[in-house]
Amino acid sequence: MAANAAIELKNITKTFGHVCANHNVSLKVNRGEILSILGENGSGKTTLMNMIAGIYFPDSGSIFIDGKEVVIASPKDAFQYKIGMIHQHFKLVDVFTATENIVLGLEEKYDVKNASAKVKEISEKYGFEIDPDKKIYEMSVSEKQTVEIIKVLYRGADILILDEPTAVLTPQETQKLFAVLRRMRDDGKAIIIITHKLHEVLSLSDQVAVLRKGEYIGTVKTAETNETLLTEMMVGKKISLNITRDEPKHPEDRLVVEDITCMNRDGATILDHVSFTARSGEILGIAGIAGSGQRELLEAIAGLQHIDSGSILYHNPKTKQTDNLRDKTPLQIRALGVRLSFVPEDRLGMGLVGNMDIVDNMMLRSYRRGKTMFLQRKPPKDLAETIIRQLEVVTPSVSTPVRRLSGGNVQKVLVGREIAAVPTVLMAAYPVRGLDINSSYTIYNLLNEQKKNGVAVIFVGEDLDVLIELCDRIMVIGSGCVTGVVDGRTATKEEIGLLMTKSVHEDMEGGADHVKTGEKNA
Repeated sequence: MAANAAIELKNITKTFGHVCANHNVSLKVNRGEILSILGENGSGKTTLMNMIAGIYFPDSGSIFIDGKEVVIASPKDAFQYKIGMIHQHFKLVDVFTATENIVLGLEEKYDVKNASAKVKEISEKYGFEIDPDKKIYEMSVSEKQTVEIIKVLYRGADILILDEPTAVLTPQETQKLFAVLRRMRDDGKAIIIITHKLHEVLSLSDQVAVLRKGEYIGTVKTAETNETLLTEMMVGKKISLNITRDEPKHPEDRLVVEDITCMNRDGATILDHVSFTARSGEILGIAGIAGSGQRELLEAIAGLQHIDSGSILYHNPKTKQTDNLRDKTPLQIRALGVRLSFVPEDRLGMGLVGNMDIVDNMMLRSYRRGKTMFLQRKPPKDLAETIIRQLEVVTPSVSTPVRRLSGGNVQKVLVGREIAAVPTVLMAAYPVRGLDINSSYTIYNLLNEQKKNGVAVIFVGEDLDVLIELCDRIMVIGSGCVTGVVDGRTATKEEIGLLMTKSVHEDMEGGADHVKTGEKNA
């Protein structure tokens, strides 16, 4: 083994009941190197890293640190070997300051002055931007992530594991993080990143290790590979995103949102004079930092969010009538003949009933159309079987409760059901969040097929590369306001990222003209 290998795994196996999460996995990462771990959902990436971090213990196999075999039975053991893991979901106390969170759990005597000085020293060394005395609840997502990283560095970690570190960051925040990680690599630290964004893997890492169905496929040098080869290693076959960007032949304004404003229960404005148009035969993307009002906007259109002012006009292609959907319930919207399908962000909270099987979840869309007191189960069962077959849903049977399915399969069931309703407007909020590339491409191609069929598709996404490749127009929301609308064919990530971080005050001082111009030109 090379002398500079920081950590090496040999034949690691981990099972949970009858499920084998990892089988004879062997890989290593050197000091002064960034290793990316790639794989589909369920391929065992996080499980493997959790064994290095002491959260799980392997059933068999060995872990070596600097060439010596070690036993890591707890996170405390991991810290003793200078291993730190930054999880996707932050583990911070909101009412504590950055410094208080960083030293929380340490056995040493707490000295706020010395601790703050050490935090500043670490920040200056690697280029972090953080106020040690700032409360967590006052921080942005990127600041919270910075606290998590400094927390493990404060404890002396020189082997760092980051789980999906860019999932909720803007492109500008991502570039800052990458600059910091490169400085840490140059300082001799070994860094492992779990991610599904191939373009980030290629721009940041030195080597890429691929897992498939719990097994180690291989490690390749980043400089000697590309997205196509990595995708084939992950999935075992070629997959492609067949997106057409032709102008619709006879576009129609299907949904016109005019100047809507919504307030939450505390009286705070969550949507502030939002206006846009969704057209038939196009995909309108919505981008924005998490919590900027994307979810509330779709819920307002679907009749799930009260609107304080403005209107939502639906132009019915069948009756040629225009209906205002404002303050209508979902049932009232359906009674108007509006064919609106909504794939919510919370798939098991709002989209499907976890304890019900796939057939019953199909029936949620159709049971009111029954003409007798008895429910007809054959049509929804046929639909369930069709969705399972066409979308390759992995399930023991149509009678399996959806809560027992993986996230990707749950999402396929939900999207399949909504598309089967033959909508004229299809709204999808983060439909591929947490899904692997194969499942994601399936969803993207389904949305594109709906576009080809003349459906007005509204797509809320967090991956700007996908938004640019998939969408005809992209509307950006910041703090509940529309900060710009750009053409998906010509937009850049940097342009969208700037619009995402644009302040509401800028819009009021002149940005509104840009929004109107962008909407008109796009």
